[in-house]
Amino acid sequence: MALRKLYPALRPYSTGFLTADDIHTVYWEQSGNPDGVPILMLHGGPGAGATPDHRRFFDPSFYRIIVFDQRGSGRSEPLGEIANNTPAHLVADIEKLRQHLRIGKWHVFGGSWGATLAMLYAADHADACASLILRSICLMTKPEIDWFVYGTRTVFPEVWERFARFIPEVERGDLLEAYWHRLHGHDDAARTAAALQWVAYESACATLYPQFQTMITDDQRRQAVAMARIETHYYKNHIVPEAESLMRKIETFRHVPAVIIHGRYDMITPLKTAHELHKLWPEADYVIVPDGGHSALDPAIRDRLVAATDNARSIR
Repeated sequence: MALRKLYPALRPYSTGFLTADDIHTVYWEQSGNPDGVPILMLHGGPGAGATPDHRRFFDPSFYRIIVFDQRGSGRSEPLGEIANNTPAHLVADIEKLRQHLRIGKWHVFGGSWGATLAMLYAADHADACASLILRSICLMTKPEIDWFVYGTRTVFPEVWERFARFIPEVERGDLLEAYWHRLHGHDDAARTAAALQWVAYESACATLYPQFQTMITDDQRRQAVAMARIETHYYKNHIVPEAESLMRKIETFRHVPAVIIHGRYDMITPLKTAHELHKLWPEADYVIVPDGGHSALDPAIRDRLVAATDNARSIR
């Protein structure tokens, strides 16, 4: 059987900016069917921003597709800003957007950090969630972040060595701190150089077959800096302690129909976390993609995600 493709490219029928607070303005858009069933797409990162392809996981004749750029990301302003940028702020932004768009319930779709954010939102606003479609589970724990910074060298040693060699040897004992120092310093050249290394490392490990992202335009470089700044900000300051783990909050959203989709060969967010989540939340459908990595655009992952959004059309 042929793998499902993304739905055809489409343009938003409405866009806007939501004032989140006295610092942040959040970009949002709607596409698909204005009278359709609302579905919210949460991008990853944190800080990656949304892309036109993110609209294409959903049947545009059925869904009212809502996409937004989280604080400091994509088209939201100010780009790369970390002040007032916490998980709690992002959850509040989602709920403010739902009320702004006068939506009762919506399906919530998110991968990687987007899956974390979807569950954080569901923990506080389960009654607003028609269903959850979750890819590449990450719960923002220290072991998961340590894996991202160091563990991938067991599978991508040459990629990790390039990532580590950018940092002087004396600082390599704490690569996250070393990158954070450069990305949040005042030297523009050092910040951009560190961001390009950070994003290249992540993108090379994200797909089943390694792909090295080339960022040559000024806009690509600005987006890379924003993503790397926000990711290191979250990884340094917003690690979730065991006592506050989402694993302990499942009861608040256990009743929400959900599907967990995770690639067997995900090297950014290894399968172990999804497996532990599944054991505590067996009511959620659990799909291990045997030939998938981390990226939503890996063909086999894409196939399962489109199938999940198609299946969710039967949920009211």
